[in-house]
Amino acid sequence: MAWRGVHVTNPARLSLADGQMVVDQADGAVRLPLEDIGWVVVDTPQATLTAALLSACMAAGVAVVATDARHTPSGVMLPFHGHYRQGAVAAMQAGVSAPLRKRLWQAVVKRKIENQAAALAQCDGDGKGLLAMAALVASGDSANVEARAAREYWGRLFPNFRREDGTDKRNMLLNYGYAVVRAAVARGLVAAGLLPAFGIGHASASNAFNLADDMVEPLRPLVDVAVWRMSDAGRAREGEPNIAERRALAALPLDSARMGRETMSILAATEAMAESLVRAMEGKRPAALVLPTFAAP
Repeated sequence: MAWRGVHVTNPARLSLADGQMVVDQADGAVRLPLEDIGWVVVDTPQATLTAALLSACMAAGVAVVATDARHTPSGVMLPFHGHYRQGAVAAMQAGVSAPLRKRLWQAVVKRKIENQAAALAQCDGDGKGLLAMAALVASGDSANVEARAAREYWGRLFPNFRREDGTDKRNMLLNYGYAVVRAAVARGLVAAGLLPAFGIGHASASNAFNLADDMVEPLRPLVDVAVWRMSDAGRAREGEPNIAERRALAALPLDSARMGRETMSILAATEAMAESLVRAMEGKRPAALVLPTFAAP
Protein backbone atom coordinates (compact mmCIF):
# COMPACT_ATOMS: atom_id res chain seq x y z
CA MET A 1 0.00 0.00 0.00
CA ALA A 2 1.24 3.49 -0.89
CA TRP A 3 2.38 5.52 2.10
CA ARG A 4 4.60 8.31 0.81
CA GLY A 5 4.63 11.27 -1.56
CA VAL A 6 7.39 12.87 -3.61
CA HIS A 7 7.78 16.65 -3.87
CA VAL A 8 10.33 17.79 -6.47
CA THR A 9 11.48 21.41 -6.10
CA ASN A 10 15.08 21.29 -7.40
CA PRO A 11 16.36 20.49 -10.90
CA ALA A 12 16.01 16.74 -11.37
CA ARG A 13 15.65 13.90 -13.81
CA LEU A 14 13.03 11.31 -12.88
CA SER A 15 13.28 7.91 -14.51
CA LEU A 16 12.43 4.23 -14.00
CA ALA A 17 14.81 1.42 -13.08
CA ASP A 18 13.95 -2.03 -11.69
CA GLY A 19 10.44 -0.98 -10.68
CA GLN A 20 11.74 2.04 -8.80
CA MET A 21 11.52 5.77 -9.34
CA VAL A 22 15.00 7.23 -9.71
CA VAL A 23 15.27 10.90 -8.72
CA ASP A 24 18.62 12.14 -10.02
CA GLN A 25 19.72 15.56 -8.70
CA ALA A 26 22.96 17.45 -8.42
CA ASP A 27 23.77 15.91 -5.04
CA GLY A 28 23.12 12.35 -6.17
CA ALA A 29 20.34 9.92 -7.01
CA VAL A 30 17.61 8.46 -4.82
CA ARG A 31 15.61 5.32 -5.61
CA LEU A 32 12.04 4.90 -4.35
CA PRO A 33 9.89 1.76 -4.87
CA LEU A 34 6.83 2.71 -6.92
CA GLU A 35 4.52 0.63 -4.75
CA ASP A 36 5.34 2.93 -1.81
CA ILE A 37 4.38 6.13 -3.68
CA GLY A 38 0.88 7.57 -3.75
CA TRP A 39 1.52 10.91 -5.43
CA VAL A 40 4.26 13.03 -6.99
CA VAL A 41 4.24 16.85 -7.13
CA VAL A 42 6.60 18.24 -9.78
CA ASP A 43 7.07 21.75 -8.40
CA THR A 44 9.83 23.04 -10.68
CA PRO A 45 10.13 23.72 -14.43
CA GLN A 46 13.62 22.20 -14.29
CA ALA A 47 12.51 18.61 -13.95
CA THR A 48 12.19 15.95 -16.64
CA LEU A 49 10.25 12.68 -16.44
CA THR A 50 10.75 9.75 -18.79
CA ALA A 51 7.81 8.20 -20.62
CA ALA A 52 8.68 4.85 -19.06
CA LEU A 53 8.32 6.33 -15.58
CA LEU A 54 5.00 8.02 -16.39
CA SER A 55 3.65 4.74 -17.77
CA ALA A 56 4.81 2.87 -14.66
CA CYS A 57 3.24 5.50 -12.39
CA MET A 58 -0.11 5.05 -14.13
CA ALA A 59 0.15 1.27 -13.80
CA ALA A 60 0.96 1.63 -10.09
CA GLY A 61 -1.84 4.13 -9.42
CA VAL A 62 0.47 7.05 -8.69
CA ALA A 63 -1.05 10.52 -9.19
CA VAL A 64 1.38 12.93 -10.88
CA VAL A 65 0.70 16.63 -10.16
CA ALA A 66 2.20 19.45 -12.24
CA THR A 67 2.49 23.10 -11.18
CA ASP A 68 2.41 26.36 -13.13
CA ALA A 69 4.92 29.22 -13.25
CA ARG A 70 3.76 30.44 -9.81
CA HIS A 71 4.19 26.97 -8.30
CA THR A 72 0.44 26.42 -8.01
CA PRO A 73 -0.75 22.87 -8.87
CA SER A 74 -2.36 23.11 -12.30
CA GLY A 75 -2.98 19.55 -13.46
CA VAL A 76 -2.97 15.91 -12.45
CA MET A 77 -2.26 12.73 -14.40
CA LEU A 78 -4.26 9.63 -13.39
CA PRO A 79 -4.58 6.08 -14.77
CA PHE A 80 -7.43 5.24 -17.17
CA HIS A 81 -8.12 1.92 -15.48
CA GLY A 82 -7.64 1.17 -11.81
CA HIS A 83 -10.24 -1.42 -10.81
CA TYR A 84 -11.09 -4.96 -11.83
CA ARG A 85 -14.79 -4.00 -12.15
CA GLN A 86 -14.18 -0.66 -13.87
CA GLY A 87 -16.96 -1.00 -16.44
CA ALA A 88 -19.55 -2.33 -13.99
CA VAL A 89 -18.84 0.34 -11.38
CA ALA A 90 -18.89 3.12 -13.99
CA ALA A 91 -22.22 1.89 -15.39
CA MET A 92 -23.67 1.74 -11.88
CA GLN A 93 -22.38 5.23 -11.14
CA ALA A 94 -23.92 6.66 -14.32
CA GLY A 95 -27.29 5.20 -13.34
CA VAL A 96 -27.48 6.60 -9.81
CA SER A 97 -30.88 8.22 -9.24
CA ALA A 98 -31.30 11.91 -8.51
CA PRO A 99 -32.78 11.27 -5.03
CA LEU A 100 -29.78 9.14 -4.07
CA ARG A 101 -27.34 11.75 -5.37
CA LYS A 102 -29.13 14.39 -3.28
CA ARG A 103 -28.95 12.26 -0.13
CA LEU A 104 -25.25 11.61 -0.69
CA TRP A 105 -24.62 15.31 -1.26
CA GLN A 106 -26.51 16.07 1.95
CA ALA A 107 -24.10 13.80 3.84
CA VAL A 108 -21.06 15.42 2.22
CA VAL A 109 -22.17 18.99 2.99
CA LYS A 110 -23.16 18.11 6.55
CA ARG A 111 -19.78 16.52 7.25
CA LYS A 112 -17.95 19.45 5.65
CA ILE A 113 -19.72 21.93 7.95
CA GLU A 114 -19.12 19.69 10.97
CA ASN A 115 -15.43 19.61 10.06
CA GLN A 116 -15.42 23.39 9.67
CA ALA A 117 -16.79 23.61 13.21
CA ALA A 118 -13.98 21.31 14.38
CA ALA A 119 -11.47 23.46 12.51
CA LEU A 120 -12.64 26.59 14.33
CA ALA A 121 -12.34 24.73 17.63
CA GLN A 122 -8.76 23.77 16.81
CA CYS A 123 -7.97 27.37 15.89
CA ASP A 124 -9.14 28.80 19.23
CA GLY A 125 -12.64 29.54 18.00
CA ASP A 126 -16.16 28.36 18.76
CA GLY A 127 -17.79 26.02 16.25
CA LYS A 128 -21.18 25.63 17.98
CA GLY A 129 -22.93 27.92 15.51
CA LEU A 130 -21.69 25.86 12.57
CA LEU A 131 -22.74 22.63 14.25
CA ALA A 132 -26.25 24.05 14.51
CA MET A 133 -26.14 24.87 10.79
CA ALA A 134 -24.96 21.36 9.92
CA ALA A 135 -28.11 19.95 11.49
CA LEU A 136 -30.20 22.01 9.03
CA VAL A 137 -28.73 20.52 5.85
CA ALA A 138 -31.52 18.89 3.86
CA SER A 139 -31.44 16.49 0.94
CA GLY A 140 -29.43 18.10 -1.87
CA ASP A 141 -28.75 21.05 0.48
CA SER A 142 -31.80 22.71 -1.04
CA ALA A 143 -31.53 25.68 1.34
CA ASN A 144 -27.84 26.22 0.45
CA VAL A 145 -26.71 25.93 4.06
CA GLU A 146 -23.18 25.29 2.77
CA ALA A 147 -22.88 28.90 1.53
CA ARG A 148 -24.28 30.36 4.75
CA ALA A 149 -21.87 28.28 6.81
CA ALA A 150 -18.96 29.37 4.59
CA ARG A 151 -19.63 33.05 5.25
CA GLU A 152 -19.52 32.54 9.00
CA TYR A 153 -16.58 30.15 8.82
CA TRP A 154 -14.19 32.30 6.76
CA GLY A 155 -15.10 35.43 8.68
CA ARG A 156 -14.05 33.76 11.92
CA LEU A 157 -11.08 31.70 10.72
CA PHE A 158 -9.01 34.40 8.99
CA PRO A 159 -9.14 38.15 9.77
CA ASN A 160 -9.68 40.55 6.85
CA PHE A 161 -10.06 37.69 4.39
CA ARG A 162 -11.79 37.27 1.04
CA ARG A 163 -11.64 33.81 -0.51
CA GLU A 164 -11.61 35.29 -4.03
CA ASP A 165 -8.53 37.49 -3.42
CA GLY A 166 -5.79 35.83 -5.46
CA THR A 167 -3.11 38.18 -4.10
CA ASP A 168 -3.62 37.02 -0.51
CA LYS A 169 -0.94 34.52 0.48
CA ARG A 170 -3.43 32.63 2.59
CA ASN A 171 -5.46 31.89 -0.55
CA MET A 172 -2.33 30.77 -2.37
CA LEU A 173 -1.56 28.35 0.45
CA LEU A 174 -5.13 27.09 0.54
CA ASN A 175 -5.22 26.52 -3.22
CA TYR A 176 -1.96 24.58 -3.10
CA GLY A 177 -3.15 22.36 -0.28
CA TYR A 178 -6.58 21.82 -1.82
CA ALA A 179 -5.03 20.81 -5.15
CA VAL A 180 -2.77 18.20 -3.54
CA VAL A 181 -5.61 16.68 -1.49
CA ARG A 182 -7.94 16.82 -4.51
CA ALA A 183 -5.41 14.81 -6.50
CA ALA A 184 -5.33 12.23 -3.69
CA VAL A 185 -9.13 12.07 -3.74
CA ALA A 186 -9.19 11.65 -7.53
CA ARG A 187 -6.62 8.85 -7.21
CA GLY A 188 -8.82 7.07 -4.68
CA LEU A 189 -11.92 7.42 -6.86
CA VAL A 190 -10.18 5.94 -9.90
CA ALA A 191 -8.78 3.10 -7.79
CA ALA A 192 -12.35 2.27 -6.71
CA GLY A 193 -13.55 2.15 -10.32
CA LEU A 194 -15.41 5.47 -10.22
CA LEU A 195 -15.36 8.11 -12.95
CA PRO A 196 -14.25 11.48 -11.48
CA ALA A 197 -16.30 13.42 -14.06
CA PHE A 198 -19.70 12.23 -12.78
CA GLY A 199 -20.45 14.19 -9.61
CA ILE A 200 -23.19 14.03 -7.01
CA GLY A 201 -23.24 17.74 -6.19
CA HIS A 202 -20.92 19.35 -8.75
CA ALA A 203 -22.17 18.96 -12.31
CA SER A 204 -20.14 21.30 -14.53
CA ALA A 205 -20.04 20.14 -18.15
CA SER A 206 -16.46 21.43 -18.46
CA ASN A 207 -15.11 19.81 -15.28
CA ALA A 208 -13.49 16.38 -15.59
CA PHE A 209 -13.26 16.12 -11.79
CA ASN A 210 -16.79 16.87 -10.55
CA LEU A 211 -16.84 13.87 -8.21
CA ALA A 212 -13.37 14.68 -6.89
CA ASP A 213 -14.59 18.21 -6.13
CA ASP A 214 -17.56 16.68 -4.29
CA MET A 215 -15.56 14.28 -2.16
CA VAL A 216 -12.74 16.69 -1.31
CA GLU A 217 -15.21 18.98 0.50
CA PRO A 218 -15.06 17.27 3.94
CA LEU A 219 -11.25 17.33 3.74
CA ARG A 220 -10.92 21.05 3.01
CA PRO A 221 -11.10 22.07 6.70
CA LEU A 222 -8.07 19.87 7.42
CA VAL A 223 -6.16 21.94 4.86
CA ASP A 224 -7.56 25.15 6.37
CA VAL A 225 -6.15 24.32 9.80
CA ALA A 226 -2.71 23.58 8.31
CA VAL A 227 -2.74 26.96 6.53
CA TRP A 228 -3.96 28.76 9.68
CA ARG A 229 -1.00 27.35 11.58
CA MET A 230 1.60 28.26 8.96
CA SER A 231 0.22 31.79 8.43
CA ASP A 232 0.65 33.16 11.97
CA ALA A 233 -2.80 32.10 13.16
CA GLY A 234 -4.28 33.19 9.85
CA ARG A 235 -2.94 36.76 9.96
CA ALA A 236 -0.06 36.62 7.43
CA ARG A 237 -1.30 37.64 3.99
CA GLU A 238 1.73 39.15 2.23
CA GLY A 239 4.17 37.43 -0.14
CA GLU A 240 4.02 34.05 -1.83
CA PRO A 241 4.38 30.49 -0.49
CA ASN A 242 8.02 29.50 -0.04
CA ILE A 243 9.52 26.06 -0.62
CA ALA A 244 9.16 24.99 3.00
CA GLU A 245 5.47 25.90 3.02
CA ARG A 246 4.79 24.19 -0.31
CA ARG A 247 6.66 21.11 0.89
CA ALA A 248 4.52 20.98 4.03
CA LEU A 249 1.34 21.30 1.97
CA ALA A 250 2.53 18.65 -0.48
CA ALA A 251 2.84 16.27 2.47
CA LEU A 252 -0.76 16.81 3.68
CA PRO A 253 -1.98 13.39 2.47
CA LEU A 254 0.27 11.89 5.16
CA ASP A 255 -1.58 13.78 7.93
CA SER A 256 -4.14 11.88 10.01
CA ALA A 257 -7.92 11.71 9.67
CA ARG A 258 -10.62 9.65 11.31
CA MET A 259 -12.78 7.27 9.31
CA GLY A 260 -15.40 5.89 11.65
CA ARG A 261 -13.47 4.42 14.58
CA GLU A 262 -10.15 4.23 12.75
CA THR A 263 -7.37 6.80 12.50
CA MET A 264 -5.44 6.68 9.24
CA SER A 265 -3.59 8.91 6.82
CA ILE A 266 -5.60 11.25 4.63
CA LEU A 267 -4.32 9.24 1.65
CA ALA A 268 -5.76 6.01 3.09
CA ALA A 269 -8.94 7.89 4.04
CA THR A 270 -9.50 8.95 0.42
CA GLU A 271 -9.35 5.29 -0.62
CA ALA A 272 -11.72 4.17 2.15
CA MET A 273 -14.10 7.02 1.35
CA ALA A 274 -14.22 6.08 -2.35
CA GLU A 275 -14.83 2.43 -1.55
CA SER A 276 -17.67 3.36 0.81
CA LEU A 277 -19.18 5.58 -1.90
CA VAL A 278 -19.31 2.59 -4.25
CA ARG A 279 -21.07 0.56 -1.54
CA ALA A 280 -23.54 3.39 -0.91
CA MET A 281 -24.34 3.68 -4.62
CA GLU A 282 -24.62 -0.05 -5.19
CA GLY A 283 -26.80 -0.62 -2.13
CA LYS A 284 -28.74 2.63 -2.59
CA ARG A 285 -27.91 3.35 1.06
CA PRO A 286 -26.57 6.85 1.81
CA ALA A 287 -25.75 5.70 5.35
CA ALA A 288 -23.03 3.43 3.91
CA LEU A 289 -20.98 6.48 2.90
CA VAL A 290 -18.13 6.97 5.39
CA LEU A 291 -16.65 10.47 5.43
CA PRO A 292 -13.51 11.75 7.22
CA THR A 293 -13.40 13.75 10.41
CA PHE A 294 -10.54 15.36 12.31
CA ALA A 295 -8.25 12.99 14.16
CA ALA A 296 -7.90 13.69 17.88
CA PRO A 297 -5.24 16.43 18.40
